[in-house]
Amino acid sequence: MTSVGVAAGRRTPKLSRSRTLGLFYGFLGIMLAFRVAPALSDMPRKFSFGRGPDALGWTFNPQAVTVVIGLTLIVFAVLSFFEGRARRLVQGALIMGSVLGAVMILVASIALSQSSSTNVVPLLVQSLKLGSPIALGALAGMWSERSGVVNIGIEGMMLAGAGIGFVGYALLNGGRGGASLYVAVVIAILAGGLFAALHAVLSVSFRTDQVVSGVAVNLGAIGLTSFLRTQVLVPLNADSATTLSEFSIPLLSAIPIFGDELFVAKPIFFLTFVLFGASAFVLHRTRWGLRVRSVGENPYAAESLGINVIKIRYQAVILGGLIAGLAGAQFSLETVGSFDDQMTNGTGFIALAALVFGKWRPGSVLAAAMFFGFARALGVRIQLLGVEIGGFGLPSQFLQAVPYVVTLVVLAGAVGRAIPPGAVGRPYKRPQ
Repeated sequence: MTSVGVAAGRRTPKLSRSRTLGLFYGFLGIMLAFRVAPALSDMPRKFSFGRGPDALGWTFNPQAVTVVIGLTLIVFAVLSFFEGRARRLVQGALIMGSVLGAVMILVASIALSQSSSTNVVPLLVQSLKLGSPIALGALAGMWSERSGVVNIGIEGMMLAGAGIGFVGYALLNGGRGGASLYVAVVIAILAGGLFAALHAVLSVSFRTDQVVSGVAVNLGAIGLTSFLRTQVLVPLNADSATTLSEFSIPLLSAIPIFGDELFVAKPIFFLTFVLFGASAFVLHRTRWGLRVRSVGENPYAAESLGINVIKIRYQAVILGGLIAGLAGAQFSLETVGSFDDQMTNGTGFIALAALVFGKWRPGSVLAAAMFFGFARALGVRIQLLGVEIGGFGLPSQFLQAVPYVVTLVVLAGAVGRAIPPGAVGRPYKRPQ
């Protein structure tokens, strides 16, 4: 009887992640095609791509587009049950389903608002700009975790960079710009590196639980920056300061439609993409990058080849902290021009989700961070459109929660299984 039960258990079809997501798409498609579409306005709406009356645009009927998207999602749901025969096709369909979901949110938003059109280009550019600090935080985590050290303390390192950098700026010249502003950015970077060094000492040298060490870094940064704000910034009345100036990239900023939006920005935004390109090259094309990857996968094998595991982990963790400090500077010195308690607002934790989503690979991590940036920008756009459901406007708190809902979905594993570096989270003890 036991063998029969086992055999029966083996014959039971297994509901994979792709099929689970496919079922969700199927349910969503049915709801969109047969329930949501009839409730939307049938008045024409327009997505414009650029400014002015001559800008390119797409005029559409919200009901018809919703039906098409719903039926397409149903097709994707059916395809998900054939993943054994056409795995790549199924994966592509599921990714395309996510893109259609984002389009559907935009279609529904404009259909439920009083606006007849919305410009898509600023939304996409804002997605990149809001995704930039997330990307930097995720890059900081990538360097740390590719060396085998879990970094829950990204939030604290970013907060330390934002707070200590701005305090330095206020003390140097009261936040009036000039060379002091760039010195403050350096201070912010070093502050992030200092907190990363603390994390390295606790987790690498003393072999403390790496999650606990990261939490300690976060709590320490919250306490220190709050103290500095009340004891330094408040007496100085430093609540507004000159931020980093925008500059344009020649030729690229002259590209029609999006050039003046995308290639006119502030320096840390542009530096984000430079750092990702450099990180991809160093990680995969240099001897030091190979050593980082080796100690993250099998530190004992790396040690046997003469690699100093402790030294490499210190270097990688501190490098990540320096990048996180730069992300903090983007908040206080590039964007806002002030500092408030916990102003990073959970960005470090969203960066961790982007790191997992991107599976610890630079290009994928950057794309994942920009996806989260799009979620933030979408919440802002919905709020600006004044979307109403049943005569009631969506509360701003609901829209602000959009990125965190997306984070929960990602961490729940809807995007597939992410396999971390082999030795991540495991303290290393050098053989005697």
